[in-house]
Amino acid sequence: MSKPDELLTVLAATVESEQSTQMSLTVVTGGTVITGRLAPEAIWRQRVSEVLKDSDQLGPFSVAFTALEAREAPVPPAADRTPTHLHFHVARILQGTMGIPETGGMYRVALSDVNAWTVGDFSYSDH
Repeated sequence: MSKPDELLTVLAATVESEQSTQMSLTVVTGGTVITGRLAPEAIWRQRVSEVLKDSDQLGPFSVAFTALEAREAPVPPAADRTPTHLHFHVARILQGTMGIPETGGMYRVALSDVNAWTVGDFSYSDH
């Protein structure tokens, strides 16, 4: 397990503390390029839970994404913790000249697994 990039950790902490979903980022992790916007963990969990809840087959899994708030032990607010993961929404995995999925997805990436990164996201074209 490598030590996360300090600057990237600061960016993740800023997203958490400001509760902003406007920070675009592209990362390389395990040879895969993921591009999209970061979201605070609580917002990301809520969105994933909502998507799962609407599914007949996956509905029971939605509670796993909201269970963090239901813990008995007090959990410090996200702004008081050092982030360990990036939470992407409207994100795509770059594969050749296309992004998967086309509409964007929800990805969670461990900060310690990021090999390279840049601010901004990549767009695609059919040209």
